[in-house]
Amino acid sequence: MFEQLNGVPRLLMHADLKPVQGDRFQPTGFADLGAAVYERPDGTRMLLVESAQSMANRLEHTCLAGDGPDISPELQGLPYVVTRLIGTIAGKNSNIKIDTKTSSLIEAHRLNSPFIISNESFRSQFVERANYSVGKPIDWRRVASAIFFFDPNALLHGVFMANLDDGRIKTRAVTGFIEAADAREVLSGGVKNNPIDPTGKIRAVNLFDKDVYSNVPYHRTEFTAAHITAYFNLDLALLHGYSLGPSPTELLIALALYKIRRLLFGGLRLRTACDLTIENELAIDSPTGFVMPSAEVLLDVIRKNIVECSKQGLFVNPPVTELTTEVKTKKQGAKQTDEDSPEDPTNE
Repeated sequence: MFEQLNGVPRLLMHADLKPVQGDRFQPTGFADLGAAVYERPDGTRMLLVESAQSMANRLEHTCLAGDGPDISPELQGLPYVVTRLIGTIAGKNSNIKIDTKTSSLIEAHRLNSPFIISNESFRSQFVERANYSVGKPIDWRRVASAIFFFDPNALLHGVFMANLDDGRIKTRAVTGFIEAADAREVLSGGVKNNPIDPTGKIRAVNLFDKDVYSNVPYHRTEFTAAHITAYFNLDLALLHGYSLGPSPTELLIALALYKIRRLLFGGLRLRTACDLTIENELAIDSPTGFVMPSAEVLLDVIRKNIVECSKQGLFVNPPVTELTTEVKTKKQGAKQTDEDSPEDPTNE
C-alpha cells in the first residue's frame, strides 16, 4: 500500500487553516507564560497555536468512542488496556466510593499511567515481553513489539515509561503542531454580572466564604494572523527500525494518516474561541509524489491489518486487556517521595 514510502525517513505534511468565522482565535496558553509568541530570524512574529503534546492527545481523541475510555467501533480489534479504578477516597464531608474506568487511550503517557503500570501482573508481562532490565541495554525491537502487542496507539503517540524501573523507555512516531505567522494581539474583555447585588454582599449560606458573587471584570487576549498552519511529521525511519514486519508497519502508517485526516476534517474546534477549518487539501512536503489516500481507503487498510496482526499473534488476545486498580487518597501533609513525584505533564 505504501511502497512510495520505502526508504523514506520522514513523511512531512502541512495544512493551511483559518477560523471558521471572523479572524480572531485563541491559542494554547501555558502557566506563568501565557501564549507562546516568538520571532523568526527574519523578524516575522510567530505564535504557537497548539503544542505537540496537545496535538498527540487530539489525534488520539479522533478514534475514541465518545470521550473514551474505549476505542471507536470502526477500530474494534486494536489492542489497548482498560483499568477499573475502585476504592474509597476522602470527600469534603464524607468518604466517596470510586468505581470508574480509564484506559491507555486517554491516560497521560498511555501504558505508563500509574493506574496501569502499577498492576504487578501487567507490569511483569510487559517487562518479560520487552526483555527490559535495569543495567542492560534496551532492545528497542522487543520494546516496540511489547508496546504494539498491548496498545499500538501508544507506539504512535508517545510513551514515556518513567514509572517502569529506571525509566529509559521513551518513544513517539507521529508529531504535530499548529503555528501562526505574522500574529497580532486582539485585546478585549468583559464582565460577569450579578443582576441581584453587584457588590456581592448577598450570599448563599453554603458558599458564604466564596468570593464568586460580585460583578467580576476580566480581560481577554486573542490573536489574528496572516497564516495558520498545521504541521505533521511521521517518523518512518523509526517505524521501520523497529522491524515489526510488513503488516504492523503498514497498520501504524495507515492509522497515523487516518487520524490526521479525522482531525483536520472534523476535530479542529480546539477551544471555545479557537474553531478552525482546513482551507485546502493536506499538502505532502516530502516525499514528493506521494498522494494521501482517502479516509475510506485508510480505514480498509487498517481493518485488513488488524485481522492480519491478530492471526500472526502480534496482538494480545483478547485485544482489550482488563485490569483492576485500587485507589486511595494521599494523606494531607505527607512528604512526597520519588515514587509520588508527578510525571512530565506535557505527555511527551
